[in-house]
Amino acid sequence: MQTYITLNDGTRIPQFGLGVYQVPEGEATFGAVRDALALGVRHIDTAHAYQNERSVGRAVKASGIPREEIWITSKLWPHEYGEGKTAAAIDKMLARLDLDHIDLLLLHQQFGDYLGAWRDMEKAVAAGKVRSIGISNFESERLEELCEAATIKPSVLQVECHPYYQQNALKQRIAQYGTVIESWYPIGHGDKGLIGEPVFTRLAEKYGKTNVQIILRWHIQAGHIVFPKTTDPQHMRDNFDIFDFALTDAEMAEIAALDSGKRFFNMTLAQQEASLGSWHPAD
Repeated sequence: MQTYITLNDGTRIPQFGLGVYQVPEGEATFGAVRDALALGVRHIDTAHAYQNERSVGRAVKASGIPREEIWITSKLWPHEYGEGKTAAAIDKMLARLDLDHIDLLLLHQQFGDYLGAWRDMEKAVAAGKVRSIGISNFESERLEELCEAATIKPSVLQVECHPYYQQNALKQRIAQYGTVIESWYPIGHGDKGLIGEPVFTRLAEKYGKTNVQIILRWHIQAGHIVFPKTTDPQHMRDNFDIFDFALTDAEMAEIAALDSGKRFFNMTLAQQEASLGSWHPAD
């Protein structure tokens, strides 16, 4: 049974979703979202930079599922940051999705006028265009800068998080704001070494699950929000089939001991900013 987390603004977010990063606009995204919703998944994570919001919105409408049962997350790209500019970008996002509100809106990167963007995002919440607001990839001192300036504290922080990189220090930094972790690379970018760890193999045998299912179950019990990406219907079913068992406290502690500080995304802040260049996703 799908689990939910109550965010610091009182909204309830489905803890498990589908990510559509690098899934092409058109039938690929439409089909993946359609299949996920048919399975019972109720959280879809997209972004302007993914260039597939239109197909996400189309699949939501085609599903026949009441809009209030589906949680849609999207993200603003840095060229859309700034007072006035962000307000216009939110309206364009709503038009691309063809929805009357966005459940969770994130700042995708920690560059540009993120403080001005945040002020517009707070106004969008007041206007009913957005339910919850948060941030993605803020791990430098800019995290505290934004949180201290914010009237509405970020409800989520979306970052790399998996058993090799459990983000415990980051969790301590955001605890005072009531912000929760959303995980990208939840299975370590598919790293065979991580997935093949003996503890996961042993627990998979015990519970009649796969190693990946054990990792995803760990995320759920650790309080993370996850949205593994796949367009394969069977993989989707497998990923979602993690709510009929629970790891013990001792097993959770075993997995906690795997934390080694190993990241799979290793660009410095300067390299990240330079890599953005002048690229702007099309409207």
